[in-house]
Amino acid sequence: MLKTPKPRARELGLPFPGTPGLFNAITDVPGIAVGFRTLIEEQPRPGRSMPVRTGVTAIVPHAGEDEPVPVYAGLHRFNGNGEMTGTHWIEDGGYFLGPLLITNTHAVGMAHHGAVKWMLERYEKTYTRGDHLWIMPVVAETYDGALNDINGLPIGEADVLAALDGARSGPVAEGSVGGGTGMIAYGFKAGTGTASRKISIAGKDFTVGVLVQANHGQRPWLTICGVPVGQHMQDGIAPIHETERGSIIVAIATDIPLMPHQLKRLARRGTIGIARNGTIGGNNSGDIFLAFSTANRNPMAHRAPEVLHVDMLNDEHIDVVYAAGVEAVEEAIVNAMVAAEGAGGGAFDRYKVEAIDTATLCEIMARYGRLERATR
Repeated sequence: MLKTPKPRARELGLPFPGTPGLFNAITDVPGIAVGFRTLIEEQPRPGRSMPVRTGVTAIVPHAGEDEPVPVYAGLHRFNGNGEMTGTHWIEDGGYFLGPLLITNTHAVGMAHHGAVKWMLERYEKTYTRGDHLWIMPVVAETYDGALNDINGLPIGEADVLAALDGARSGPVAEGSVGGGTGMIAYGFKAGTGTASRKISIAGKDFTVGVLVQANHGQRPWLTICGVPVGQHMQDGIAPIHETERGSIIVAIATDIPLMPHQLKRLARRGTIGIARNGTIGGNNSGDIFLAFSTANRNPMAHRAPEVLHVDMLNDEHIDVVYAAGVEAVEEAIVNAMVAAEGAGGGAFDRYKVEAIDTATLCEIMARYGRLERATR
């Protein structure tokens, strides 16, 4: 029997600003699909001492196309104790090809390998023409070793391919799923979260969508919709780290025609989004943000004409895009937390990490006059 999903943050009555898209997810941006491979095992694998709680998240722009479609992109590193591959070319070339994968720290290599294989098979005609093409996947990570046997290297090629092959549009699972399976934020179980915003520019409707892998923050810092929630929820903090040692990956997608320098500026606004929830970006945190646009569709560079014609939003009208990105990042993080299930506490675990108690959360928000009528 399928488990009924928990109410999302907005459904609890938390007063986030802005208007979400149909699914309040990154998949509200047309053409984007998301897939997961989730590994949760209660017993350690042979020869290992900890159970497996990990996975892979795949974000596929222009899903369903027969050839890779370049997407303009921009990168921001708020705190660099983390990894995102393929970013040197994003910085120089301003675009990337193929999917974005998010997993655990020690699975970056396997995810990279799996993405290469998937692209070779998915776009076989493209890579067998003799054009001497190469593939530089974008793979990001956060550390899940508190709850997962990360050193056992449980993720294999088949897991990466399953996440990519399973990518779909529509509603997106949250919490302890995919790469977010073993992640912790602000001392609560967290993981994968998503949100979106609808905006209008020059009479046209556009979407900004966000997906995060949240594994960051200390409990006393936690702030939700301006309320110092963490200061009122000091019980049950897993004694894992005295200082911040987690990370967060933020993917911001849009169908607004933005150039790489604009997307870099949008990615930078992810810093404000995560700061609204209280983090300071600790020394040991890897806080890396990628923004990309599915607009300005052009062929792969080697097959494109000598002169490209692109649309670009006038920077004088970009503030509404920044606001949408900041709002969606803030909400996506809270969605990750309220969706997650507690984990650990078994005979083979080092820690037990509780999910945030949404009833207590709502009581605190109401005390501050920051709870609206629930939508569910």
